[in-house]
Amino acid sequence: MKDIAVFGGSAHPELAAEVCSHLDVPLLPTRVDRFANDCLEVQLQANCRERDVFLIQPLVQPVQENLVELLLMLDAARGASAARTTVVMPHYAYARSDKKDAPRISIGGRLVADLMVAAGASRVLAMTLHSPQVHGFFSIPVDHLHALRELAAHFRGTDLSNAVVVSPDLGNAKEAAAFARMLGVGVAAGAKQRFSDDRVSISAVIGEVTGRDVIVLDDEIAKGSTVIELLQRLRELNVASVRIACTHGLFSSGALKRLSEQPEVQEIVCTNTVPFPVGEHTGKLKVLSIAPALAEAMRRIHNGESVSALFDARPGGSDQPG
Repeated sequence: MKDIAVFGGSAHPELAAEVCSHLDVPLLPTRVDRFANDCLEVQLQANCRERDVFLIQPLVQPVQENLVELLLMLDAARGASAARTTVVMPHYAYARSDKKDAPRISIGGRLVADLMVAAGASRVLAMTLHSPQVHGFFSIPVDHLHALRELAAHFRGTDLSNAVVVSPDLGNAKEAAAFARMLGVGVAAGAKQRFSDDRVSISAVIGEVTGRDVIVLDDEIAKGSTVIELLQRLRELNVASVRIACTHGLFSSGALKRLSEQPEVQEIVCTNTVPFPVGEHTGKLKVLSIAPALAEAMRRIHNGESVSALFDARPGGSDQPG
């Protein structure tokens, strides 16, 4: 591909390399140094002048380090006279900070979006943002992909004759309904109330799940508190089996081990938008690659083609195809 330059940050070099393999372009080197005063310095070690630059950097732990590194990469690309700079951000951690639900609280999702634009971002390619309003925080074009096709392709290889998709909460119900339509099965949702970051209550499950093979669908799993609570309700309703699916498998604080130990959980499926937690292993986990989808979206953006086909089956259609 002519006049394209792809750089990867420190957050997920394996994904960056895989994306470049699908694009058949080299992953260009980035040098990151740390001064004695703990400040970062970033150098893009390839020519950017009048080129279409893509920076691959999910915001994963350590989130603040990776965010500042991304901002410095953006500034470096702008200073090097890049024609356009697209942030390829498979996971936007600050998307969870999307509303003012308490006095004197910041809306981090909007602030970080403004920082990226101020640093020089021309466009953003994101994957499964936490909520629809996050898309509107950006004042630049955003191509918002989802991983439903990859997840659905995996589950179509299993017996779905008795299956039902269950969303842990009503906020994710539209996504769950779209996923259920792709699989040709029913849908249900939990009635969730959140009290803190790791304390939730699910008072009921709306929909028929008794005796069914449940596929729990969520956008991300961090500590797993919501899914553990949902599993308790499903257990009381005598479901036949449970499989868990999500886009962003963060699995912090031993969440993967806790979920795997639940007897009714047969499988946990996620994508590689984030790096796999070091030291976490279980035979129940299946990781699907979203590198082909990201690579195809990047190719279309570079060539000025429509990205809308990659939004198929998303609730309400595409967000902002380019």
